[in-house]
Amino acid sequence: MNKKMVFFDIDGTLLDHDKNLPSSAKKAVRHLKENGVYVAIATGRAPFMFESLREELEIDSYVSFNGQFVVFENEVIYKNPLQTEDLKTLVQHSSERDHPLVFLTDETMKANTEKHSMIEESMGSLKFNHPSFDPEFYLDKEIYQSLLFCADPEDNYYREEFTQFKLIRWHDYSVDILPKGGSKAEGIKQMIERLGFDIKDIYAFGDGLNDVEMLEAAGTGVAMGNAHPAVKEFADMVTDDVAEDGLEKALVKLGLL
Repeated sequence: MNKKMVFFDIDGTLLDHDKNLPSSAKKAVRHLKENGVYVAIATGRAPFMFESLREELEIDSYVSFNGQFVVFENEVIYKNPLQTEDLKTLVQHSSERDHPLVFLTDETMKANTEKHSMIEESMGSLKFNHPSFDPEFYLDKEIYQSLLFCADPEDNYYREEFTQFKLIRWHDYSVDILPKGGSKAEGIKQMIERLGFDIKDIYAFGDGLNDVEMLEAAGTGVAMGNAHPAVKEFADMVTDDVAEDGLEKALVKLGLL
């Protein structure tokens, strides 16, 4: 029997609408591992932003920054940082438009403005405070993702001007900025190639626009009931809402539990 692996998004998939971990999800992850299934996280978050969740679930393999920083059993196996020169140009353009930025490494994050309401609201939705101010933070660090804060459709300017980037909106006031071609799917590919797994034995669960490539690429892609309507179109299965034990129910239907 081939080894199987399941990748879980965090927000809206493992965590409910109040950013809490349902007991059914925690139990499901434990039972998966007892059944010999490999379990990993695939998220847009930085590693330091879900350390406590990894500890609670005893998961030490993950695809973070939407695929730009991949770790298997606590060993970094893939890194794809943004280019510093590209970030310098982005800072120039975004400053002219009063659109602040946050820069993220695998260990921390810093903002290029001391205080901004869009940053406070966006980061607050993840239960994080406004990052501290360090406008030159990105110059000598490996930055795996930047957050641009602007309303829709102001981000269209950056999509047209910065073709070396990939932009994914995750909040009314914020978009993720990744290297072109970056995705959770690419991060998963890097991990399973390292392990010698077949894509048909890979299961992926998600709900957001940054999960589309992952759900489409996996052997079985599962969209949560609370997923964005466009995301459900790329899934092989749509389960119940995260608040209605959708994760556990799907795993049972798939025969993994």
